[in-house]
Order: sequence, then structure tokens, then C-alpha cells
Amino acid sequence: MVKKLILIGLLLFIGLAGATGLAYLYLMAWAQQPMAAKGQDKLFTLLPGQGLKQTAKTLEQEGLISDALRFTLLARIDKKEKLLKAGEYFLSTAMTPRDILGQMVEGRVHLYRVTIPEGYNLQQIATAVAAAGLADANDFLKTARNPEMAKQLEIPADTLEGYLFPDTYYFPRGLNTAAIIVTMVKQFRAAFKPEWKARAAELGMTIHQVVTLASIVEKETGVAEERPLVAAVFHNRLKKGMRLETDPTVIYGIPDFDGNIRRKDLETYTPYNTYKIKGLPPGPIASPGALAIQAVLYPAKSDYLYFVAKGDGTHYFSTTFKEHRRAVVKYQLGNKSH
Repeated sequence: MVKKLILIGLLLFIGLAGATGLAYLYLMAWAQQPMAAKGQDKLFTLLPGQGLKQTAKTLEQEGLISDALRFTLLARIDKKEKLLKAGEYFLSTAMTPRDILGQMVEGRVHLYRVTIPEGYNLQQIATAVAAAGLADANDFLKTARNPEMAKQLEIPADTLEGYLFPDTYYFPRGLNTAAIIVTMVKQFRAAFKPEWKARAAELGMTIHQVVTLASIVEKETGVAEERPLVAAVFHNRLKKGMRLETDPTVIYGIPDFDGNIRRKDLETYTPYNTYKIKGLPPGPIASPGALAIQAVLYPAKSDYLYFVAKGDGTHYFSTTFKEHRRAVVKYQLGNKSH
């Protein structure tokens, strides 16, 4: 009798083990089958704190998997149920359940592209970041203009103007504003080569002065090839104790600039009005690119002291004020003296 009971128990155990094995194989086969051969892309959001069951249910509702229960079992068997990372995921119905699970475990979230052109100031950068849906523009500006933030990042100024390096960035949504800003400052530090630091010291300039002058060169240059010449003009004027007299700095110092620079603007004192102050303004007026920084560090060898826009993006350069006045009449006043 005892032997018979043992035999029955053994047979039941074998039967259950066999059934379990078959169920496992069935689940593994399901995990390798996509919903469709031709994929339909969908942006899926896994919210912070969202549990596995709710995630699986939403995936099923979105048509990305066929069975929420099996997805839940798959995650638990793989011991990944607590490893899913919040964020936006670019998924497809052509992906297998295992691929979807793997993407969420690895945190391969969808990234948004934002391009910061050379010469953008903080306001323009904040607008670009907001347009990409990555941060609120006002919050971005508040953070970038926070003296404590600048201090933490070891920037020798009260704001981060000039230090958010122009480049193309990829960020996930939900990243806090400070993290975006820190990434841009890190990119500036990576771009500012050790030899540039040495060259700045050679010129008797601090990095802050280099960035400040480079931002002016960036704003004054319409053609990339002219950057070293424009930089040479400003270096020459600084050496002679001449005012820089550059409109972009004046514009930067005008609150709510409407696009028209007037004579009274040139005559009104601000820390950025280089028609009134001598030397450099207190800080950058925009984010210069690598070529503008390089132009300041390695300016063209030239005696030019003036330049005037020719109307085609290029400039006419002069060594004397008399020659400069003739160029102004020709290119700015249409040969009409005043």
C-alpha cells in the first residue's frame, strides 16, 4: 500500500514537472513572437513608480504585446520585475516581448534632439530647449542665471552666459533642468582644450576674458573665415586702449531689445555698452563656438583697427579711421555722406 502511494506521488510529481516545463517552453516561445511582422512605431511612457502589472496592462492596451499576464510572468521568471526604468520608449509592434522588456530594463529611453547654434544667448537657448519639450523656458533661464549654479560649476560669473556650449544634444524627457545645463557646461569644458588654456595664459587672458571676447567675435562674424580678422581688430583696439565700440554688446545690455539700435542706445551707459566703457564687458553676450574661441586665441596677424559690414555677410577692414569712414559711406550710406 505504501509503495503504491509513493508511486502515485512520483507520477503526479513527474506530471506536474512536465506540465511546468511545457508551460515554461510555451512562455519562452511567446516571448520571441512580435505582434506583427511589419512594425507600427509607438511612443510608450513608463511613469515613475509604475508597477509591472500596470505596465504590462498598458502595453497590451497599446497593442504592443498580446498578453499582459504572460509579460508579467516573463519579467518575474527573468528576475527583472523591479528593474524597469521610467521614461519614454520608442517601441514597435515588430518587437518581441523580450526585446520590449530588455529595452525597459536597460533604460534605452527615447531621446529628443536639441541643436544650439553658435552665438545663441541664454534666452535663445532656453527657447530652443523648451521647443524640444525638454524644459520650461523660464525655469531654464532661472537656473542658468542663478549665481549659486554658476558657483557650483566653478564658472567665474553670476550666470552661465557663454558657457552652455553650442552643439547638438540628445536628452530624454523628464530630465531635470539642472542636468541639461550641467551637460552643456561639461561640453564646454571638453571643447576648451588644455593647449587653449596655456595659450590664454600666454596672452595674459583669463578663460572668462577669452570666452567674453569670443562671444563678441561670434556675434560680429557673418562669414566663418573672417573670425581671426575680427578677433585681430578687437585685440589691436584693446592693446591701444581704444574702446571696442561693438553693437552686439550694446544690444545685449538693452532690456527687451526691439530689433532697432538707436543713437540714444549708443549714448546710454550700461556695463555692456562698449561705446562707453573701456576694455571688455563684464561677461560673455552669447555662447561662442570652438572656431570663435580659437580665433581669439590665435588671431590673424594684422594692423586693422576697424571693420564695417558690406551687406553681403562680409566686412571691409581698415587700419585708419579715415579709411574706415570712407568704407562706412560706401557700404552703409550708399555713397551718401552725412
